[in-house]
Amino acid sequence: MDIYDIIYDMNTKRGFTILEIIIVATFAGLLLLLFLVQKSNLDAMKRDDNRKTAINAMYYALEEDFYKDHGYYPEFISEDNLKVIDPSLWTDPDGHNLGDPASSYSYEAADCKNGKCQEYTLKARLEKEDTYTKYNRN
Repeated sequence: MDIYDIIYDMNTKRGFTILEIIIVATFAGLLLLLFLVQKSNLDAMKRDDNRKTAINAMYYALEEDFYKDHGYYPEFISEDNLKVIDPSLWTDPDGHNLGDPASSYSYEAADCKNGKCQEYTLKARLEKEDTYTKYNRN
């Protein structure tokens, strides 16, 4: 090895150029952004599924339990008159109970006389779909 080889080795640069680093960082940032958007969508879909589960539980409690026992629907629903429902289902994924103005759940009774109703509508406002609605069966 002579002096020219030593000088050449000293001048040879090792590592990445700024352009290569920028390209890799941009690509990694785009992948991270895509991941976060997809995660957000999946989380919203999971919350929507939880809302549908709660509305279905209320619906079946009203139809299979309350209506069969009483022959009418209640003017208002709560843990007191639908005891067969898991108490956690009364609270929406945002932490609001049915009946709160901010709740994504709503119960609207119709054709009522003395607290005894013949019809109702149960609704859940969803994030990724239209409002989920259940009507009385009888």
